[in-house]
Amino acid sequence: MTNSPEIQSVKNRFGIIGNAPGLNYALNVAIQVAPTDLTVLITGESGSGKESFSKIIHGLSPRKHGNFIAINCGAIPEGTIDSELFGHTKGAFTGAIDDRKGYFETTDGGTIFLDEIGEMPVSTQARLLRVLENGEFIPVGSSKEKKTNVRVVAATNVNLQRAVEKGTFREDLYYRLNTVPINVPPLRERGFDIELLFIKFTSDFAEKNRIEPVELTEAARKVLTNFRFPGNIRQLKNIAEQITLLEPERIITAESMEKYLPKSQAGGLPSLIHQFGHADSDISEREILYKVLFEMRKDVTELKKLVYNLLQGGQISSEFVEKHEDLFDDIKATGNTGLSSLPMPSQREERPYPLYTPEDDQVVVTIDNLQGTRENVEDISHEDEEESLSLERNEHEIILKALRKNNFKRKYAAKDLGISERTLYRKIKQYDIEDEK
Repeated sequence: MTNSPEIQSVKNRFGIIGNAPGLNYALNVAIQVAPTDLTVLITGESGSGKESFSKIIHGLSPRKHGNFIAINCGAIPEGTIDSELFGHTKGAFTGAIDDRKGYFETTDGGTIFLDEIGEMPVSTQARLLRVLENGEFIPVGSSKEKKTNVRVVAATNVNLQRAVEKGTFREDLYYRLNTVPINVPPLRERGFDIELLFIKFTSDFAEKNRIEPVELTEAARKVLTNFRFPGNIRQLKNIAEQITLLEPERIITAESMEKYLPKSQAGGLPSLIHQFGHADSDISEREILYKVLFEMRKDVTELKKLVYNLLQGGQISSEFVEKHEDLFDDIKATGNTGLSSLPMPSQREERPYPLYTPEDDQVVVTIDNLQGTRENVEDISHEDEEESLSLERNEHEIILKALRKNNFKRKYAAKDLGISERTLYRKIKQYDIEDEK
């Protein structure tokens, strides 16, 4: 999505850096939903800037003059979160020496940002659902209902749908929160924004601490933008400030940059990236996965060729190939059964010694030569042909008999014959048995 004047105005007002399409789209959704009272669920990885979007929604809404409070649900102990959110009465539990108002009461007319909503206990989720549905809540230890008019913006870095399936998050609350979803893209998907943010962080830190800002070489820029940043913007800011403070040279080279980037996080799948030669390119995890699967498929095919050749050459018992004949159908069908270093089965020697090859000046004596001079030599070449024809004829008859027995149902006929259905199909084509049906 393009950077419209309205989006740019919001960026300037709230200090948002970057022009990535995913970022612009998320900002556009936030701008549109802000004037309403709809509940918003912001999703994204930790450190990607979800809280900034909650402030944008509050700042552009009619509630902007009301209170805004951000609560990390994962940082509040399970035993006290109900009291923090909904308040408690005196004597409700040990240590409750006075009545206390909760955040939903003190923020009436404003906005509550519930960060890490997926960490909220299930019992508290039921109380929150009641607030979202009718604006009512009951303080801990009280039996009196109270009303509140609070807009809820929630955020999570976990898959709530999966949490619903596991039973750790209420399904009805999930759909109530997810009225308008906003997905904040991770830093690694924002391209040139990484460099813009780095410059912003180093400049601000240098100005604040009265030191000279740093500059990046072209190679250092590539190293920076190829880093995956699992900690997102928070991690980038820490690295930028470390480099600005600790690096003695103000011109940052690739070697200098690499010292501050954890090697274990240099890429999501480092071994695969280097294997496929894309260390300096913008390659997605999906592309890498496709390449891995393609390579695995090639390896499996080569392995099948090797096993098939060994079976055909007699190095392995033929019982295996007879029992799993359909496993090698694709190899036999293509005729490509050989590896670069392995001869075809037809090229294999059936004897432990090499075939005799006559020299050019030698006379080769054949069975035909002997026929005319020796009476005790019989011509048996025709017997091989008759035997071959007999075998084909018998195979044809057996297959036809099995098909007729099973009313030409190939599945059952193949079972009777002890071969795969695919092998039977090829035999039917070979002997034109379909015409005899």
